[in-house]
Amino acid sequence: MYKNGGSLMRKLMVVLLVVLGSVSMIYSQAQQENAKKELRWGSVHTPEQPVTSIIMKGAIEEINAKATGIHISAFPNSTLGNSSELVEGVKEGIVDIITEGPAQFQAWVPKAAQVEAPYLWKDVDHMQRALNGKYKEVLNKLFEASDVKIIGTFYYGTRQLTTNKPVYTLKDLSGMKIRVPAAALYVKMVESWGAAATPMALGELYLALQQGVVDGQENPLPTFNAQKFYEVIKYVIKTNHIICPNMVFMNLKAWNAMSKHDQEVVQEAVDKAIAKFNTQNLQEEKTLSETLKQYNVKIIEPDNTIKEATVPYIKPYIEDWDYIQTL
Repeated sequence: MYKNGGSLMRKLMVVLLVVLGSVSMIYSQAQQENAKKELRWGSVHTPEQPVTSIIMKGAIEEINAKATGIHISAFPNSTLGNSSELVEGVKEGIVDIITEGPAQFQAWVPKAAQVEAPYLWKDVDHMQRALNGKYKEVLNKLFEASDVKIIGTFYYGTRQLTTNKPVYTLKDLSGMKIRVPAAALYVKMVESWGAAATPMALGELYLALQQGVVDGQENPLPTFNAQKFYEVIKYVIKTNHIICPNMVFMNLKAWNAMSKHDQEVVQEAVDKAIAKFNTQNLQEEKTLSETLKQYNVKIIEPDNTIKEATVPYIKPYIEDWDYIQTL
C-alpha cells in the first residue's frame, strides 16, 4: 500500500510540475506578446488596392511573424485620416508608418515635392535608381530633420489625365476643373495647362466626379481602376505626365526605438513587398488600357502640346532638375 501510494504521489507531482511548466511557458509567451510595442500603419488606399494588399499587408504579415519587439496593425482606407493628416501624424508620432506620396511633405521638406515633378523622370528605371540610391540619401537627411525616415520607394504608376470630355490638345483643357492632390507642384502643373486645379482628398473624388464638382482627375491607371472612376468618367488621356513614386515612411523615433533585429526585419519585409508590388504594377499597367475598354472608356493619345506647356513652366521650381537627370 505504501509503495503504491508513494509511486502515485510521485506521478502526480510529475504531472503537476509539467502542467505548471506549461502554464508558466504560456504565461511567459503571453507576457512577451503583450510587451511588444504596438505600431500603426496608415494609408488612404482602399483595402482592395495592391498598395494595401501587397505593400502594407504583405509587409506587416512578415514583420509580425519575425519581429521580437513590435507588432503592426493596418489602417487603410483613410481610417487614420486623409493624406495631410497622415503626414502630420507620422511626423508627430501619432501614426508610426504611412504609405504616401513624398510631395505631401513639402511644407517641411520642400525638395520632397521635386520627385513628383511632371516629366522629371526619363523612365521607371531612372526613378527607381535615383530614389533607392543617391537621391534617397539626399532626401533622408532632410526627412530625418523632421523626425521621419524613408523606409522604401515604390513605383506608384505613371499618372494619366482622365476627363469627362475628350482632350486631344492643350486648348481642350482650357477652363476645366482638374482634381489634384494637395501639393503645390500639382497645382502649378494644372495651371500650365490653362485649367483650374482643385486640391481634394482621394476619398472624396468619386463623388466629386459623379456630381460634376470637377471635370477630371489625374492618377495612374491602376488607381483609376481600383477606385472605379470608370463608372463616372469615360476618357483616359495618355499624357504620361508623371512617373510617380510613393514611399513608405516611418516616424524616426519609432524606428530608433526598435532593436537592430527588428529594424532589419522591417527593412527586409518592406523591400520584398515593394519588389513584388513593382512587378505586378508594371504588368497591370500594360494591360489596363485594353481592360478599361469593357467599361466604355475611350483611350486618347494627345499631341505634344501639353508636355510642351508643362516643362518650361515647372522646371524653374525644381532646384535639382539638372542633377537628377544625371543619376
